[in-house]
Order: sequence, then structure tokens, then C-alpha cells
Amino acid sequence: MPSTVYVGNLPYSADGDALNKMFTAFGTVISAKVISDSMSGRSKGFGFVEMENAEDAQKAIKALDQTENDGRKIVVNLAKPKEDRPRGTSGGFRREGGFSPRREGGYSSRRG
Repeated sequence: MPSTVYVGNLPYSADGDALNKMFTAFGTVISAKVISDSMSGRSKGFGFVEMENAEDAQKAIKALDQTENDGRKIVVNLAKPKEDRPRGTSGGFRREGGFSPRREGGYSSRRG
């Protein structure tokens, strides 16, 4: 059964090919993808590798977690399904907020 591995703190220069090469030593890689910002196209510094079976994924996690890659200590663990992740803010605009209403209205003699 396929197993997906999360790889975090990647160097921003890393791409899917680099992930594929890193994980192939531990078993068959079905897919490897570095997540990038949709607006800028720049890497977000993390990615996912789908491996053919869970045993190979565990071997890769044990061997690669906390190792240094291009000067950065990478984090490697089993990816959590979307429904298991805690919900945070979407990063979008908030409806409330903005400027607070003036507490004192009208003319101020202190203004020049």
C-alpha cells in the first residue's frame, strides 16, 4: 500500500527530482513534489514523496530525518491526511478589522 512522506525544511533550491533521487535509495518512488507558492513560483521549503509501500517509507524516514541537506537539517515523517491536520487561518483577508471608529468626533482645537 502506498505511503506518503512529508519532507520539511528543504533548501529552496530543491525540486521534485532532488527528492526523487534522495528517496529512491530506500524503495520505489511513485511521485515526489516540492510545494511552491502559486503566485511567485518559489519553493515553500517542503514537499511530499509517495512511496510504493509503508516499509520503504519507514526506512527512508529513519535514515533521512534530521540529516543535513545543502546546509539545512531536514524533517522527514509520515504525512498526515488533510482531515487530521489542525485548522488554522487560511492566510487570506479577514472580514473584521480595519480602522476602529473614532472615539471622539468633530473638530479638535489641537489640530493646526
